[in-house]
Amino acid sequence: MKRRLILALMLMGCGSAAAQATADFPYGPSHVFAAFRNGERIGTHTLTFQQNGDKRTVTTSIDFAVKALGLTMYRYMHRGQEVWNGNTFESIATQTDDNGTKFGIKARNDATGLAVVREGSGAPKMTASDVGFQQGTPNQATLPSSTLPSTHWNLNQVKQSAMLNSQNGALAKVQITPRGRETIKTANGTLEATRYTYTGDVQMDQWFDDRGRWVKSAFKASDGSTIEYILQE
Repeated sequence: MKRRLILALMLMGCGSAAAQATADFPYGPSHVFAAFRNGERIGTHTLTFQQNGDKRTVTTSIDFAVKALGLTMYRYMHRGQEVWNGNTFESIATQTDDNGTKFGIKARNDATGLAVVREGSGAPKMTASDVGFQQGTPNQATLPSSTLPSTHWNLNQVKQSAMLNSQNGALAKVQITPRGRETIKTANGTLEATRYTYTGDVQMDQWFDDRGRWVKSAFKASDGSTIEYILQE
C-alpha cells in the first residue's frame, strides 16, 4: 500500500511539472517574422506550436527570395518539425534547399545521446568541427543528449556552448554573450528585450522579450548583406 502511494505521488509530481511547463510556455499558436535584406523584404520565417498533452510539436517554415530586375537571384526554403516532451527535446527532422544545395537531417534523443543522421547534395564543411558531407552518403553522429537545435525560438539556447545546426546537422560551437536591454521595433510598435550576441560557428544577434519569446534577429549573410527579422504581431 505504501509503495503504491509513493508511486502515485511520483506520477502526480511528473504530471504537475509537465503542466507547469505548458502553463509557462510564452508562445501562442503561431509566431511570424518578416525577413529583410538591406531593408528590402525577402520573405518570412514562421513558427507554429501545437500542444497535445505533454507533447509539443514546433513547425518551422522559412521562404526567402532575393530578386533583381524582376529575376530571382537567390532562393532559400527550409521546413522543420521538432517534438518536445515538456522542456525535454526529443527529435527534429528538417529539409532545406539553399539555392539548389539540399540538406536533410533527422535527430532523436535516445539512451545513448542525440543520434543524428544527415544528408546533403555535395555540401561542404560548415563549421570547424564538421567532418563535411560525402556526396550522396548519409552521415551519422551521436551528440550529447543535452544538445539543443539552433531553431532560435527557445530561450534556453543562450545557456549553451554548442547546438545542433538545424539546417545541416553539424555540431555548432558558440559563445553567447548578453548585451543588455534594448527597445526594438515590431510591425505594430515597440517592446523591451534583451540582446544576445552569438559568436563562433553561429554569428548573429538575437533578442528575447521578458516573456522569453524570440522577438528579433540580425546577422550578416555570406555576401555581406544585412538580414534583419521584424516580428509581425
